[in-house]
Amino acid sequence: MEIINYPDRSTWKDIAKRPALDVSTLFDTVNSVLSDVKKGGDKAVKAYGEKFDKVALDSLLVTEQEMAGVITNVSDDLKQAIRIAYANIAKFHKAQEFTGKKIETTPGVTCWQKAVAIEKVGLYIPGGTAPLFSTVLMLAVPAKIAGCKEIVLCTPPDKNGNIHPAILFAAQIAGVHKIIKAGGIQAIASMAYGTESVPKVDKIFGPGNQYVTAAKQLVSLKDVAIDMPAGPSEVQVIADETANPDFIAADFLSQAEHGADSQSILVTTDAALIPRVEAAINRQLNELPRKEITAKALEHSRIVLLKDEEEVVAFTNLYAPEHLIIQTKDYLSLAEQVENAGSVFLGAYTPESAGDYASGTNHTLPTNGYARAYSGVNLDSFIRKITFQEITADGIRNLGDTIRIMASNEELEAHRNAVTVRLNTL
Repeated sequence: MEIINYPDRSTWKDIAKRPALDVSTLFDTVNSVLSDVKKGGDKAVKAYGEKFDKVALDSLLVTEQEMAGVITNVSDDLKQAIRIAYANIAKFHKAQEFTGKKIETTPGVTCWQKAVAIEKVGLYIPGGTAPLFSTVLMLAVPAKIAGCKEIVLCTPPDKNGNIHPAILFAAQIAGVHKIIKAGGIQAIASMAYGTESVPKVDKIFGPGNQYVTAAKQLVSLKDVAIDMPAGPSEVQVIADETANPDFIAADFLSQAEHGADSQSILVTTDAALIPRVEAAINRQLNELPRKEITAKALEHSRIVLLKDEEEVVAFTNLYAPEHLIIQTKDYLSLAEQVENAGSVFLGAYTPESAGDYASGTNHTLPTNGYARAYSGVNLDSFIRKITFQEITADGIRNLGDTIRIMASNEELEAHRNAVTVRLNTL
């Protein structure tokens, strides 16, 4: 872990770099798989599942019998935890529902919007080293609230061809319509193009490894929409002399354990805090079961000592963290100055893991600095807003000349004439 004391602003851009791979180097490999699935459908998806996931499947679809088994294969305490998280996530996202309002912009000219759900959405849930049933809730719950007519979920099976029962349980209570045993590039391709078992969707959501990220980018060029660009997970902590070093270390490590390419950054103006945080990190790291993965992530994690609050805010808005934790005595004032962040966690008792699981906010967030331009997944991610307008005879009289003058000056005579022929009837 690197410690950087009072860096010159000219070096901040380098300090803010992520350990992210340029996924364009994978495009040839990814394009080959995409092409095969587009041509071969289910057969190609199964073949790549056998090649990459080492599992031979008779069918890609999770059966009703498999879904029925989740009742006995998920512990009661986990089922209860998932239900509580579901309720909080649903409550938060339902509060985001859009209500259109009719506006008369000019006498006789009325405009409004209507929210319409995206009809078919695809959710990708990674396999990897842990079952991400929480991501099922984060994606399926707002999709269901939005009113999406078909919610398709793809996730890689284990070597026995099974999906983790907690993923199936979360999908069941969240309202997923179809679950597909497919991971990686072939899963993204199946949802983008459609196969015999997988419906073609209109938008794909969900995190994944570098190959999934590259596949999402490529299919989004012309075949399907995607939620956002994605990269390795990251957290920034802002702390002052009032912060608890054990809390900071715990937040640092909870992010680092996501993967070897994750990144944690602490920014502080208190030099005395740094050795205390270092000691807490080393102590807690030795107690973690994912110690090796977490230690690799710490190799490109940093502690940055800055001069004052103004520098802290400026660095934070440059870094644009996916997750931002503020543990300072004036955290609300500091938070007001933050412009670029995916999700912000305020105060000593608000760990980032609360947002990952059960507080209600969404954990599917922009990484790699994309928080400067993207929001995290929310209810609006699953809807489209259609505009409507109605103009009466008085309305076209009032606005007609304005439209005709503008059309004439853009040399679009047919546009001008569309108004003129109406005015001539009046």
